[in-house]
Amino acid sequence: MNTTPSPDWNQPGPARDRRVQRVIIIEGLANLCVLLAKTAVGLSTGSLAILADAAHSLTDLANNIVAWIVVRLAAQPPDREHPYGHRKFETLAVFGLATLLTVIAVEIALQALRREQPEILQSDWGLVLMLGVLLTNIAVTTWQRMWARRLQSDILLADASHTLADVAITSTVIIGWLLSASGYHWLDTLCALLMAALVLYLAFGLFKRAIPVLVDHSALDSGTVGAAVLTLPGVRQVRRLRSRWQGSSRVVDMIITVDASLSTEKAHRIADQIEALLEERFGASDITIHIEPEPVSKSVSPIR
Repeated sequence: MNTTPSPDWNQPGPARDRRVQRVIIIEGLANLCVLLAKTAVGLSTGSLAILADAAHSLTDLANNIVAWIVVRLAAQPPDREHPYGHRKFETLAVFGLATLLTVIAVEIALQALRREQPEILQSDWGLVLMLGVLLTNIAVTTWQRMWARRLQSDILLADASHTLADVAITSTVIIGWLLSASGYHWLDTLCALLMAALVLYLAFGLFKRAIPVLVDHSALDSGTVGAAVLTLPGVRQVRRLRSRWQGSSRVVDMIITVDASLSTEKAHRIADQIEALLEERFGASDITIHIEPEPVSKSVSPIR
């Protein structure tokens, strides 16, 4: 399989969206196999930690289905109701995943604290299956994180982080299961609580990534961008500069002043140079520039 990405795959568009959907489908199939393996081992051994891990894998599979639907929705072009496009649906899905993980973490912790200590059985074939699950998760998170970076996809990065937590969770569950089956029954409860804490930590990381996008936090440092724009010939002042995230895309709008004696054609050429600068140096993809005239006799004002 050729894993070298097309130059256009890291830019919003049909090619990138198809690749993101393909990665999600492959991850979903892997999660289905992991879910079946964990459920079989959990039911046969009576381990609460393994059954809780299986429930976590069930949500992974459900999230894959939702993510695939959301990516298809986010790929739709702008329309009358959504003139800026649908990319924030992808970020909204990340926020929803973080919320779901928070609920799961609380539920796992409550179940672990309420349940009486059961008899937990060892199983050689169960250990082999759980080790296979662990290796599968390591392979999936490595592969998915690679594509998340190449495609600059928040939802793939969220899924990769989720799977990375699964690696830590499954490792903890296996150790706790083996020790509790040897007579240390309280370790099964402890591992379930540790798993809940790890899931909660993962949810916090996803919230931290999604919320700035949803509340239109600045995507670029205004001072740095403004200083770069002022180096272009013909730009006299940057009166306003704003940036925000639209999914994984940076949106920038600004007001600049130019010499009032310039023709419309020359002023438009300056705007083209600014757009090229923002695209090449700062990765902006949606740029709006408003140009205002400034009398020749007026001194150049500092960046505000």
